[in-house]
Amino acid sequence: MKLSVIIPVFNSSKILEDLIERIIKTSEKLNMKNDFEVLMINDNSSDNSWDVLKKLSKNYNFLTCINLTKNFGQHNAIMAGLNNAVGDCMITLDDDLQHPPEFFPEIINKLKNFDVCYTNYKNRKHVGWKRAVSALNNFVSSFLLNKPLEIYMSSYRGINKKIVDEIIKFKKPDVYLDGLIVNTTKNIGMITVDHHARKIGESNYTFKKLLILWSNMIINFSFFPLRYASILGIILKLIIKLFRKKNNGPQYEILEKI
Repeated sequence: MKLSVIIPVFNSSKILEDLIERIIKTSEKLNMKNDFEVLMINDNSSDNSWDVLKKLSKNYNFLTCINLTKNFGQHNAIMAGLNNAVGDCMITLDDDLQHPPEFFPEIINKLKNFDVCYTNYKNRKHVGWKRAVSALNNFVSSFLLNKPLEIYMSSYRGINKKIVDEIIKFKKPDVYLDGLIVNTTKNIGMITVDHHARKIGESNYTFKKLLILWSNMIINFSFFPLRYASILGIILKLIIKLFRKKNNGPQYEILEKI
């Protein structure tokens, strides 16, 4: 079995090497030292993340680095990784070391019986407002996608290749990855993982980005019959109008791949 690890990168140059080293140690524990790949997708960082990635790629033959032409967003960057990955199972995680790679074995084990494995955080280190927004997002996504509330759709997830093969058929520019997953399979498992405080820098997560994701979800994946005359319908319509600009561009565009 080959494992693909997919990491969208944005302004995290100071912690990328530490992240790679921890992934290597985990792969050794899994006896997968020569049977895994890491794809790091630079989403038009404003720091020197791409320079660091180019340097790392010279030292590690398992590492593929992709530089996007502009900032397409986290979900689009992950789609770029999924389209270029070759693993039998794939794990996505953030670049900020808040998602510990040491839980890869548990995710892989869960994928033996489930198509997808999401992670729920214990001892969550996010600030209060972010925890509140995440809880709100879980409620809204459950309502719109007809998913169980207990399935928390975090960005630290494992996906089997057969699901990825279906997901990457989606070629529209406005990507909501979790909507694609729920639309493809209901065979979803969960594990609980540690959550670490961000070591360097500040979160790139904003409420505006959440509203844009909701608009993508509403347009492409909502299973609930919305009545636009209702209060909720009016609110969601305003969200779409305010935060969803018409996007006729590509889903992602690669400037360089090494």
